[in-house]
Amino acid sequence: MKLRLALAGLLLGLSVTSATHAQSVSLAGRMGDRALLVVNGQTHMVAVGGTAAGVKLLRWTGDEAEVQVHAGRVLLRVGGTPAQVGAAPPPSLSREIVMTAGTGGHFSPAGTINGKQVRFVVDTGATLVALGRDEAQRLGLDLSGARLGVSQTANGPVQVQVITLDRVRVGDVEVANVGAVVVPQPMPFVLLGNSFLSRFQMRRDNDVMRLQLR
Repeated sequence: MKLRLALAGLLLGLSVTSATHAQSVSLAGRMGDRALLVVNGQTHMVAVGGTAAGVKLLRWTGDEAEVQVHAGRVLLRVGGTPAQVGAAPPPSLSREIVMTAGTGGHFSPAGTINGKQVRFVVDTGATLVALGRDEAQRLGLDLSGARLGVSQTANGPVQVQVITLDRVRVGDVEVANVGAVVVPQPMPFVLLGNSFLSRFQMRRDNDVMRLQLR
């Protein structure tokens, strides 16, 4: 097996609250199909489907691992952005989001919708934030009051459900009441459209995009 470790200055951190204390989980790297998880300072090698110290490894996708901690799920990434589950995000005075382009020139920041972890892809051509129905169900979004609409896609018109997301967070910046559409087919990412992006002044310098809250 080829050992792949991506240890930056800080490990990928995940804070999970319990009734009495916070649980720290980090993704240190990967060996084959096993994750190297650091839980409360202790290293565990966990296979898909396995559990260590209350953290279950659900799947691998490239350099991302989806884990389940208590009742919540979160994506951890080797060398990626820290995530939080089960606790309100720490207060921040930050008004700027800085993103670096990844493979293919796409900007795919980690973030949260209503406090639950997702992976975004910035899409300046999308009017609204867009996500698949399966992702909406995972996030526990209430679609009972959604308005029906039609979206034009490369495969023709598709019926969608139009909703408002209570909170969308990227990095340390959170925006309330963001318009979104839920499409019937699965999507590998959540498209971060202009219902979120229009709240910011956007500037791009080569492979770096900066969003400054208006």
